[in-house]
Amino acid sequence: MSLGVVATRPYKPITREEVAKHNKRDDCWIIIDTYVYDITSFIDMHPGGAAVLLDATVAGKDSTDSFFGLHRAEVLEKYPRLIIGRVPNESTRVVIRHAGELSRVPHAEPLWLTPGYHTPYYNDSHRAFHKALRKIFDEKLRRKAWEIEESGKWDLGLLKEMSEWHFQRMRLGPGSHMKGIILPGDLKGEDYNYFHELIFTQEIGRMGARTMFDGFVSGLSIGLSTIYNYASQAVKDEVMEPCLRSDKYICLAITEAFMGSDVAGIRTTAEKTPDGKHWIINGTKKWITNGMFADYFATCCKTGPNGHLTMILVKR
Repeated sequence: MSLGVVATRPYKPITREEVAKHNKRDDCWIIIDTYVYDITSFIDMHPGGAAVLLDATVAGKDSTDSFFGLHRAEVLEKYPRLIIGRVPNESTRVVIRHAGELSRVPHAEPLWLTPGYHTPYYNDSHRAFHKALRKIFDEKLRRKAWEIEESGKWDLGLLKEMSEWHFQRMRLGPGSHMKGIILPGDLKGEDYNYFHELIFTQEIGRMGARTMFDGFVSGLSIGLSTIYNYASQAVKDEVMEPCLRSDKYICLAITEAFMGSDVAGIRTTAEKTPDGKHWIINGTKKWITNGMFADYFATCCKTGPNGHLTMILVKR
């Protein structure tokens, strides 16, 4: 839910005098920019500790200045459920950034987006792409991303929705997999370059929802890139498009409990059967992003007498 949506909802009028009566641990209200929040259930979850919210200058008071002195406005987007009313006949002081708009805070945006700034690396296609992409994140994904972040529950339907905007393709960078598609901002897939990919990556990071985007989008890209760059054409034909459409899922299986991310230290081995038609893999993999629901596992093994590192695609 964007702050713009929060601002337009009708709320019960609550006076400052009424708010002042609710200043105890088991009944605590505060005012932030004319909105009245019942933070009773949130006190013990506050990252800064309960004492901050129960301070005599905060509980039952207008905490606008102290809140915005330490937080970005986007933090409030996660807690619309705590709003119970508004102080009547007062206007908000904080500038609301609506979906797709640039922040007005100095240095909050990349320099190339600054009005009047010129760079040879970005052109109108990048600006149109950025504007359309940010609107998708703000309107379609922000609230869902934080619901996943807080609940810890996967939503594969949302991953399918992201594939309709070609997020999985964009995460792999420019290449033949972009041919014949239209990206946000009416950008042709063939015109997608590494600066467009940089914009996409920055907007993912701006969401601050690592569970969703590191797990969903990055998990796919590190697994599928091995297929895209090194697999035979037959394997590519089987795996690439279903994964890019989120009909199937893939992960990169390298990390092990005994060695973490020290790739050279993996213990998993693969040996060919006597007839040479199959691989027998022995070992363990752990902490594999997307491994819980993946259909394909791009698995790193040691093979041969010298323990060469070999990638083997394993189907569930």
